[in-house]
Amino acid sequence: DSYGNGDANGLRSNPENGFSDLSSLAQSEKAVQELLMQQTPMQATDDHLIEFSEAMRTVAKALRGSAEGKALAQAEAAEWKRRYELERSKNLELLHKGSPFTSNGVCVDESNSQGMDHLAKSPRLHVQDNGKLGRYSMERICSHEVLQDGESNSPNNKLKRKASFKLSWGCKGQANDQHKKEIVSFERGNITTADRSSKQISLTWETNPQNVIIFTKPNSTSVRVLSVEMVRWLREHKGLNVYVEPRVKAELLSESSSFDFVQTWEDDKEISLLHPKVDLVITLGGDGTVLWAASMFKGPVPPIVPFSMGSLGFMTPFHSEQYRECLEAVLRGPISITLRHRLQCHIIRDKARHDYETEETMLVLNEVTIDRGISSYLTNLECYCDNSFVTCVQGDGLILSTTSGSTAYSLAAGGSMVHPQVPGILFTPICPHSLSFRPLILPDHVTVRVQVPFNSRSSAWVSFDGKGRKQLEAGDALVCSMAPWPVSTACQVESTNDFLRSIHDGLHWNLRKTQSSDGPP
Repeated sequence: DSYGNGDANGLRSNPENGFSDLSSLAQSEKAVQELLMQQTPMQATDDHLIEFSEAMRTVAKALRGSAEGKALAQAEAAEWKRRYELERSKNLELLHKGSPFTSNGVCVDESNSQGMDHLAKSPRLHVQDNGKLGRYSMERICSHEVLQDGESNSPNNKLKRKASFKLSWGCKGQANDQHKKEIVSFERGNITTADRSSKQISLTWETNPQNVIIFTKPNSTSVRVLSVEMVRWLREHKGLNVYVEPRVKAELLSESSSFDFVQTWEDDKEISLLHPKVDLVITLGGDGTVLWAASMFKGPVPPIVPFSMGSLGFMTPFHSEQYRECLEAVLRGPISITLRHRLQCHIIRDKARHDYETEETMLVLNEVTIDRGISSYLTNLECYCDNSFVTCVQGDGLILSTTSGSTAYSLAAGGSMVHPQVPGILFTPICPHSLSFRPLILPDHVTVRVQVPFNSRSSAWVSFDGKGRKQLEAGDALVCSMAPWPVSTACQVESTNDFLRSIHDGLHWNLRKTQSSDGPP
């Protein structure tokens, strides 16, 4: 009652309040207020830092989403642009004045009645009026191209037909349901695979090859001696037109002036015209020479006959000592070939002003490598597969390899060896800072995008088959997919036999001393 009436004596006499008198209470309240005044700015600062940190996280998340959307749009624009250019080039070729193609797409040679009979008897890939493939379109794949050399306005310009060939699918060289597809039946609710798609591929010439190009390993005396002998034999005994690199032509002319018949090119513009002129490619060297030869063709690649004259070769089954017999068999046909898939890669820069601004497309036969370069920091790479997040690579780098390149850098980084005709993309990390990061094999129809995030400590570097090294800054992305132009290499026996022999001879795969048979019973 005394407290309710405001009596100070009651408050002073109450020991439960913890104060002996009113003056001590006033002093305590003053001390608490001073303490609160001292702590309030610190707490306010902490609150502001927390809010700022959350805001920065939100901004980083928004920037990451924007970069992903931009990279996706640029990739789609580049793909549509590539398709448009490819379709446009096809239409221009078909509509070219003087093209010996009829309206239904069947090739006709009016100057050679025997050629017309041959074309009439053999099935061709043609398009009907409704846009669907004709009845013979699935039996074989044929190569028919009408080539035009020189300037289009030149009066002496003549149409030349490139050597055509057909590809057939069989088992060990036997024609067996050409161009098989994988057929799945659902009879009685059971899923059953009837046939497999990939069997040995055989190449048969329909017209004789006329033009051949030879790529050689530089700075090798044995290769130089063999090239002189091979060029002379191809010209004198086979009557073929021989193309070589400018360096090789200078070496041949230094040997003898009689090699003036050898043809070459002078600039990069003429290199782009190699495919319309060349029927067959011959390489003298190792796998590096095959990679170099394939890189010269930015589109379709003629069949390659690789001779082993290097230190280690998984793509070079032929021996140079029997080059005459090998080339006789190849020119005569049919021959077994291996279709080696290639990757097409392009870089999308974050600073690009438009989504369709991409750099030149690079074709890769072995692998594309993204690494940390000279930086001492771990590389930080965000990886996507068809717009689905795969993982964030933290380590020395990443390898995107073809199955032909599975025995190269990917193998050294812990990847698996894969048959070259297995369609797929190898996803192999380089020294990842993780115990659970194992390599992957992705299907061949996916598109892989590797992007350097904005919070990366350093930039990354990318190289294509060990060449064309470029820097990837924060926000830049590398987009890779399977190219539509494989590289066909001739086989000595057949694809699987050559592959197994190469890993046995080149890597001594699973070579160990045989266990003794006199052990305990």
